[in-house]
Amino acid sequence: MRILVVNWLDRENPQAGGAEEHLHQIFGRLVEEGHQVTALVSGWPGCIGRINIDGIEVHRTGSRYTFPVSAPKYYRRHLLGCDFDVVVEDLNKVPLFAPLWTKSPVLLVAHHLFGRTAFQAASAPIAIATVLLERLIPFFYKGTPTVAVSEGTKRDLVDRGLRPDDIDVIPNGIDVTLYTPLSDSKTLQPTILFLGRLKRYKRVDLIIQAVAELGIRGIHVQLRVAGTGEEAPELSKLVKRLGVEDRVELMGFIKDSKKLELLQSSWVHVLPSPKEGWGISVMEAAACGTPSVASDAPGLRESVLHEVTGLLVQHGDVGALAEAIEALVSDAKQRQRMSDSARQFAESFSWNVSARRFEVVLGRVSGLADD
Repeated sequence: MRILVVNWLDRENPQAGGAEEHLHQIFGRLVEEGHQVTALVSGWPGCIGRINIDGIEVHRTGSRYTFPVSAPKYYRRHLLGCDFDVVVEDLNKVPLFAPLWTKSPVLLVAHHLFGRTAFQAASAPIAIATVLLERLIPFFYKGTPTVAVSEGTKRDLVDRGLRPDDIDVIPNGIDVTLYTPLSDSKTLQPTILFLGRLKRYKRVDLIIQAVAELGIRGIHVQLRVAGTGEEAPELSKLVKRLGVEDRVELMGFIKDSKKLELLQSSWVHVLPSPKEGWGISVMEAAACGTPSVASDAPGLRESVLHEVTGLLVQHGDVGALAEAIEALVSDAKQRQRMSDSARQFAESFSWNVSARRFEVVLGRVSGLADD
């Protein structure tokens, strides 16, 4: 198949996250199976306009905020004659309305919808625009074949007017050969980890407040925050205001090798966001035998099995978050039980299986399933 993937970012973009990991893990494997994959993504200052990544021909145009306008223009000027068998629109930020500007069959891929959580992720004007654009989804995508990465995302799409029968659920995978427990790798002192982009909606501030709360209770844990983003200055101010500079390390950007080390050596992984499509960092931690404490929220309810692979707490409740962290760092037997269960759970997911399921759906959407 000749496949065009339209996504806001690619793996090399400084703002790249879970959706970009998903893009390259799935479609990189489809390239290995002989399919031709082109990606149309946004650019950033100083980036190379065209590049091959994982066998995917990447075309960059516009910027993070102009991409909805520049993508259709670039497609018409440079890609219209490529006769793609299927166009995959990755609904990761706001709709790009691919059915309006391409004649090829469209497959919509949904990680998660922001809804009102957009106001925790962006400025008010951008959040309002996001909410309004998401409300247009049922009008422009009704009848469009769709893949959701979780049952929670599927329910969200159905609630907004899409038909359940049009939606396949294909969870994200995990490389359990790379992300694996390492014996005797845990730090001597209790350490907890946040791994991801520093966005307001991720609510890393709740973890910092929980660390301060635990200190008042006489429980001292080290928090390692690995990632970059516009929320970093505010988080740094919060650390100083709460007087926990000796217990919180804002590590900034880390290399993949360091990421693996952190996942393997931390006692607990924490993700307190109000909504996730799936929670790739949760599954990476699970594969490394590190249980998670997370918000009892859409997406995370599926990637964290409460009291089995980790603990779910009410979103925004600092006290409950602190108690859950304390429960895991203070009970070695419970932590080990959840560690073993988390690894076992992660082993049931595979990027290869996810890619094969995508291949089947793409074949059906393109009409080439029997070729």
